[in-house]
Amino acid sequence: MKAEKIWMDGKIVDWDKAKVHVCTHALHYGSGVFEGIRAYETDNGTVIFRLKEHVDRLFNSAKIFKMEIPYNKGQIVKAIKDIIKVNNLKSCYIRPLVYRGFNNLSLNPFDCPVNCAIAVWEWGAYLGEEGLVNGIKTRISSYARSYINSTSQKAKICANYVNSIFAKMEAIEAGVDEAILLDADGYVTEGSGENLFWVRNGIIYTTPANIVLEGITRDSVIKIAQDMGYQVKEKRAGRDELYISDEVFFAGTAAEVTPIREIDKYKIGEGKRGPVTENIQKVFFEITKGKEKKYLKWLE
Repeated sequence: MKAEKIWMDGKIVDWDKAKVHVCTHALHYGSGVFEGIRAYETDNGTVIFRLKEHVDRLFNSAKIFKMEIPYNKGQIVKAIKDIIKVNNLKSCYIRPLVYRGFNNLSLNPFDCPVNCAIAVWEWGAYLGEEGLVNGIKTRISSYARSYINSTSQKAKICANYVNSIFAKMEAIEAGVDEAILLDADGYVTEGSGENLFWVRNGIIYTTPANIVLEGITRDSVIKIAQDMGYQVKEKRAGRDELYISDEVFFAGTAAEVTPIREIDKYKIGEGKRGPVTENIQKVFFEITKGKEKKYLKWLE
């Protein structure tokens, strides 16, 4: 995943020299926010998928976490484009990070500076190329997703992902690809780093946006599905509804659109990528290649 250069606080530095102090506040307490963005190679050059929406969410996350980013949105957009160009990447994953730096290690973060970094690297299918075609295996995690009022569900806060890491480790040790987390009431929420969709009788369902991160790929999938004539509904559901669904799939910047073929050793549908998932996936990847004129506004 290593590239040549990283953007740090307005300067482009060598990858191996992009360092922080060991007493950086975010290293100890997770006091940072981040984004995951993808750039794709097209016939007309490299494009970034829904860049504006991702940068808007980065700034919203920082606002919620009471961090004032020392750059405006235009400067962050330019920095993202510049670091892709400097690394000569045609397609890549983009990780902007805004974090509390070094000053003190009190739980009071306000005296610590706000630092920014943007890393980019080549990254293929997050859950595997085979998973995109044949689907992945998952399990319901024993770890409940963080309670909605425990921190913030609208911000991509670094510390929030400890919950996801526990679920992911448990899944890997159980021999599956990914975890699905339930909320404190036992309802389905999302994966460790992906939003969740399921299909029953031709209707697409997803967890209500007010209790999960407002995923940008999630929003894209909903719009694509509706434009294709599918009915999409938000719904709270128990794990057993997933077991008897015709199809289940993840959506996220890293995961893109990844079908799920198994949950808790229950075969989902036919045990392979279903037709609805395949149709949405096909359009999604055509969009990222710049081949769907209707969605060119999503590409920068």
